[in-house]
Amino acid sequence: MKKKSAYILIALLALTAVAALVLFIDNRKTRSEMQEIVEQLDFEKKQLEDEYEQLAITYDDYQIARIENDSLADLLTQEKQRVQDLLEELRVTKATDARRIAELKKELATVRAVMVQYVHQIDSLNRQNERLTGENAQVKRQYEEVATKATQLEQEKQKLTEVVSRASMMEVTDLAVTPLNNRDRKTRRISKIAKLQFSYTILKNITTEPGMKTIYLRLRRPDGEIMTKSADNTFHFENADIEYSVKKEFEYTGEQLTDVLYWNVEEILQVGVYNADFFIDDNLVGSFPFKLEK
Repeated sequence: MKKKSAYILIALLALTAVAALVLFIDNRKTRSEMQEIVEQLDFEKKQLEDEYEQLAITYDDYQIARIENDSLADLLTQEKQRVQDLLEELRVTKATDARRIAELKKELATVRAVMVQYVHQIDSLNRQNERLTGENAQVKRQYEEVATKATQLEQEKQKLTEVVSRASMMEVTDLAVTPLNNRDRKTRRISKIAKLQFSYTILKNITTEPGMKTIYLRLRRPDGEIMTKSADNTFHFENADIEYSVKKEFEYTGEQLTDVLYWNVEEILQVGVYNADFFIDDNLVGSFPFKLEK
């Protein structure tokens, strides 16, 4: 009987050893696969760092001393500093933070595109300056034109940056503005417009927290004034209270949503280009120009 018990004990020990061996091999395989993933993420981050460093070097190589226009030189200097700031952020960002790495990759494409435009503008300006040596008045006008274009490029770059930062935010698209008369029929005559209908779509975004939300529509007239029914119609945006034209509460589930807002016309409408800005969760989620004609 004792002999039989010994055999059973030996068999159990053998099975335990085999099970431990299998578990050890499986854990080792899992660790190896995880190590490969981490190494791949580290490699991709290093590649992105190299790209940022190359862009920074390109900015450094460009001779700011060649730029006599202070505004353009300041813009280029600011863009150089932006690249340095993004590079420093990338260096301290963990390789496993895939979401932020992806955002930094998109921002790299943005600043690279802006730099190309700046360089083209600067090179064009320098060529013009060489051809127009001695014609100071004409050269000055051309510098001012280039400075204006550079400022516009800076504004466009800021809009692109906002778009990138909104990757995890809600977004309004497909705006359609329909002028209606007092019978709710379409009209092209500005004097007959009694109501403006704004049809829009809120895109699907599963990263946005679902629930009840408020959408604000802010209408800007051609003269720059905000269209509002009361000075008390304000909401919080970027550490300030700003006016809105229309607001509406809605329930957002993360799926695409189509809705409509209306502006009742109680004033004389101006002919020209208006702008419709949409805000949700203290974020600008859509901006659209539209035109009203006689």
